[in-house]
Amino acid sequence: MAKILLVEDNEMNRDMLSRRLQRKGYDVVIAIDGEQGVAMARSELPDLILMDMSLPILDGWEATRAIKATPEITAVPVIALTAHAMAGDQEKCFEAGCDDYDTKPVDLPRLLAKIESLLKG
Repeated sequence: MAKILLVEDNEMNRDMLSRRLQRKGYDVVIAIDGEQGVAMARSELPDLILMDMSLPILDGWEATRAIKATPEITAVPVIALTAHAMAGDQEKCFEAGCDDYDTKPVDLPRLLAKIESLLKG
């Protein structure tokens, strides 16, 4: 069972997405801000990270940069989840080190396809 780290500060989004992923058979661990997300990526060694980009303490861009700069977790795929769908936002996510990008509100079938593709590597 693949372990997914969900880094999301919005409780409603966090609860909905974590329940839906668990129903699909994923082991889900949760962080509520970017700093906790980086710490949990290091301690939990997830198979994939779903990273909200608008986070308190450390935003998703900085958290992703910190994760990708850590040798033991640099290869863990990160999918940016963001309500920012403006021109340039997707490029900004890729520049920070994200492996893929998805918009909110989450389209679960589309997100699951991206998760499965990255987990297959």
